[in-house]
Amino acid sequence: MTHTTLVTSIEESTGKTAITLALGLLAQDGGESVGYMKPKGTRLESNVGKTLDEDPMLARELFGTDDEMHQMEPIVYSPTFVEQAIRGREDPDDLREIVAEQFEAIAADRDHVFVEGGGSLTTGGIIGLTDDEVAELIDAQVVVVATYERPEDVDDVLAAADRLGDRLGGVVFNLVADADHDELEHDVVPFLEGRGVPVHGIVPRKQELAGVTVGDLAEELAAEVITDVPTDEFVERFSVGAMSADEALRHFRRTRDAAVITGGDRSDIHTAALEAPGIRCLILTGGHRPPGAVVGKAADKGVPILLVRTDTLTTVDRAEEVVRSGRTRDAGTVEAMRELLSDHADVEGLLGH
Repeated sequence: MTHTTLVTSIEESTGKTAITLALGLLAQDGGESVGYMKPKGTRLESNVGKTLDEDPMLARELFGTDDEMHQMEPIVYSPTFVEQAIRGREDPDDLREIVAEQFEAIAADRDHVFVEGGGSLTTGGIIGLTDDEVAELIDAQVVVVATYERPEDVDDVLAAADRLGDRLGGVVFNLVADADHDELEHDVVPFLEGRGVPVHGIVPRKQELAGVTVGDLAEELAAEVITDVPTDEFVERFSVGAMSADEALRHFRRTRDAAVITGGDRSDIHTAALEAPGIRCLILTGGHRPPGAVVGKAADKGVPILLVRTDTLTTVDRAEEVVRSGRTRDAGTVEAMRELLSDHADVEGLLGH
């Protein structure tokens, strides 16, 4: 009998891919033969139906499987697909049958199949294939990946647990900041477990899993790096320089691990950003090159300057998408998560053992 674990999340960018693949490796460590499936491909760079979702390809590499892409990812949940579904050009019953058939093919002769959910628990509602509906279709236990920054976040966990009912295998909190750990451990977890919601882990936030390097950001934005300094610092957030220089300096000094996005012609903002210790790079928009004095100061301080031709609003949207999409691109990322789960979670509980 094949055991099936579906990993879902309450919202996007919670580390769901890394946790799914790490659990698969941990199951392999225990001697299980493992398969992977992502019924709805959502990490797409194209909206014309061609899948560029790298998650199944990485899973195939890590698990050493030979399943075909159309088996591992039977539905390309692109904007074009969603539009067609809304217009009634996709049959939910046919899609459910496709998912069930491909799952059966992957599950054949395997001890454990790990199924990665869509962007969030409710993704796929348009075609009747939300993650809880997929779990019912393929008879899976569900692990919910959640984050915690404030007590109100518990509402979302309870709502997910209620929606999943008996299929809930447990919750794992990921990307937990040090400042939130004690409250989560001593107040939130006992509360949830008192409500019948098992919590199998509190995984700390690690920068290499939560952010993106300046170099990766430059590549994704097709930016020109105009300073000859290292680009291996991590960026976790963005600050838009659209205020006065004095206001900007006060704001920049309160942030950390941030990239400042502003027009290439705002040398006053550039200078203010270079005075703040938490700024990891400048992203200058509109194709405007900054004055030589700014470039020289950035070089002296070791702060990269990235030059893009897009406007500030477009650049902000794209940069945030890069960080949101996650950085689970290689085996090293998954290995880091495997170690974190081993150290900070009940692996046996997450695997349903």
